[in-house]
Amino acid sequence: MKISVIGAGSWGTTLAVLLGEKGFDVKLWARREALANEIESKRENAQYLPGIKILGNVIADHSLKNVLENSEIIITAVPSEFLRKTMKEIKPYFNNQIVVSVTKGIEHSTCKRMSQVIEDELGNAKIAVLSGPNHAEEVSGKMPTASVVASRDKKTGKIISEILATPYFKLYQLNDVAGVEICGALKNISAIATGVVDGFGFGDNARASIITLGLMEMNNFGRHFGAKRGTVYGLAGVGDLIATCISKHSRNRFVGEQLAKSKSIEEIKTEMHGMVAEGIPTTKAVYEYGSKHSIEMPLTQQAYEVLFENKNIKQAIKDLLSLI
Repeated sequence: MKISVIGAGSWGTTLAVLLGEKGFDVKLWARREALANEIESKRENAQYLPGIKILGNVIADHSLKNVLENSEIIITAVPSEFLRKTMKEIKPYFNNQIVVSVTKGIEHSTCKRMSQVIEDELGNAKIAVLSGPNHAEEVSGKMPTASVVASRDKKTGKIISEILATPYFKLYQLNDVAGVEICGALKNISAIATGVVDGFGFGDNARASIITLGLMEMNNFGRHFGAKRGTVYGLAGVGDLIATCISKHSRNRFVGEQLAKSKSIEEIKTEMHGMVAEGIPTTKAVYEYGSKHSIEMPLTQQAYEVLFENKNIKQAIKDLLSLI
């Protein structure tokens, strides 16, 4: 089976390596030609996944045409803000492959989930969504991980679960696509807030309170889209929320920690060396949608005002305490 992985960041590269080690023919697309060439020559993605050997059956390429030719499965691992543009570029080479979204975010301009963006651009595609507590750094290191694959089509979900599963990467099938995607997006907002708490050294009690509030908002927002309770309180919800809020690997938590040190968003983005914190655009999308539809989300509101209205972060903490 030939599999295309679109996006050579840490997660896309991790999945390409995993699939390559399972014996599949994998083509990994990098938007930057220099990165594709470097991966090919060094057999390592030193920028996004250093120290992980990439086998010879994983081919990195800058050409979408080459990467998608004769593929049977497309895995999309590009940041949410670039997904629609990338899908438009994929469209000429799309031939009814199964499409797997592993991006955890919401499109700001439309507040659409990633699977909806894919459907907009590719039509009636067979789509699955992979989500859960699955940091690339740990999966690539073969540390035990459990995640979920959600699809409205049971057969599609089963195919993807079997293709990706390994002894260290256990997958469960769900049909709640909306719930899985909403959980995967909203946990990043809570992670930014948790990073702020940790940056100020407020302790475990405050961290636990923020995570709990984040779970409540995840549930409230998810219910609006029909998310199932079991999804919110399972791996895609609580599991991913905990991992992202406490992990040293979390980019969104890192953003919060740096905000507590009075750094600007531009300074923080520079320090991240090209990696993307999905919680920043997601906060804007969720806040605007929640305000429009009267969904009470005090944590998201304060995160939005800090990130996009230059609100003093200590004042935001005081206001949050008065709102809950």
